Amino acid sequence: MSKAHWAILIDNNSQKQFLIDSLLQGNVPTTFESLKPQKGALFSKLALEAFIDEEERHGRKIINSKTAQLLKTMSSGEQKKALLAHILKQHPDFIILDNPFDNLDSDAQKALRKKLQAIADTTSLIQIASRKNDLLPFIHTIAQLEGKLLVPVNEKEVGSNRVMPKTFQGTIPTPLQPIEFEGEALIELKNVSVSYSGKPILNNINWTINKGSFWELRGKNGSGKTTILSMITGENPKGYGQELYIFGRKKGSGESVWDIKKRIGYFTPSMTDKFTGYHTVEHMVISGLHDSIGLYVTPTEAQIRLAKEWLQLIEMWHLKDTLYHDLSMGQKRLVMCIRAMIKHPVLLILDEPTAGLDDTSAHLFVQLVNKFAKESASAIIFVSHRKERGLLPDRVYRLEKTNMGSVGKMV
Repeated sequence: MSKAHWAILIDNNSQKQFLIDSLLQGNVPTTFESLKPQKGALFSKLALEAFIDEEERHGRKIINSKTAQLLKTMSSGEQKKALLAHILKQHPDFIILDNPFDNLDSDAQKALRKKLQAIADTTSLIQIASRKNDLLPFIHTIAQLEGKLLVPVNEKEVGSNRVMPKTFQGTIPTPLQPIEFEGEALIELKNVSVSYSGKPILNNINWTINKGSFWELRGKNGSGKTTILSMITGENPKGYGQELYIFGRKKGSGESVWDIKKRIGYFTPSMTDKFTGYHTVEHMVISGLHDSIGLYVTPTEAQIRLAKEWLQLIEMWHLKDTLYHDLSMGQKRLVMCIRAMIKHPVLLILDEPTAGLDDTSAHLFVQLVNKFAKESASAIIFVSHRKERGLLPDRVYRLEKTNMGSVGKMV
């Protein structure tokens, strides 16, 4: 007898966690009555983070016990492979797949799809998806999660609602104090190579990021994208002794991490995944002027006016006094994006910024990035495993994995 499978489309107003908790606790909605009282498991980023926390706090390696490598240092593809193998050993009756293809390159996505197809005959799957293109082809029962309510969707209608173009009115606000930098090249990597425990990661990387340029950085899981970013931000010691120049100074020539960070605007979703502070939207935006997550000093009138201009640009001024953690995911991403932009950094780094967003919110985010690239003097590095529709970088730098470490190519 074939197993039943379901796909749940979500947007950034869906009460996803409520649905997940209900399913795992046995309080199943009518749609999933056949799963009661069966045993379920969760395949998600949050589940992975729980295992990473256990490893860091107590030294317990649970899903990666057969390897010496720490779970945190594995690529997204390796992490998810280990998680799925661990789940299957528990022999659950059903598995909740929470945006399973986020942060995976095309090869890792294909491998995961093949594995899920293979287990579909013995295990029921409930796929929760923000992106319609991610839906598994063998799932034909589809619903939209509107708040806490599941609304059936005709399979033929999926994908029929095209994302409408959205343009931001007004112009990008000017900074209070422009961050000066003399020279053309912001970042220079000359024949930079990196290995970890004898395993080559990067091989003779040559990449120059000039003022005002807009780059998209691509590469498969484990190709070294995070390694390059961490060297640029000054957090990775692998840059010492190499031809790595950050804002005109060779790595190790006396620069401090804070000297580097004050010129950089940075955002990746993991920055706020565990953020529990009670800060308003307005204060979160202003905190970008202080390179903190959350505001811990009294803002000036000029800073408040600037935050107002930014929030008006993204049509969220009416939410200025709302607590950040009460926003939808799409709203949170826009707020953190303008937080990174507010000081007009010399270099803006956006690392997988659209992961987990629905199609509409991702489109909106991309339009904001394009607008900032056009109207500011900041250079931008945009990292994503997806080819985001509408993104308009000047150049693409692609890391290609080889046995000797990844090599870089201009596209």
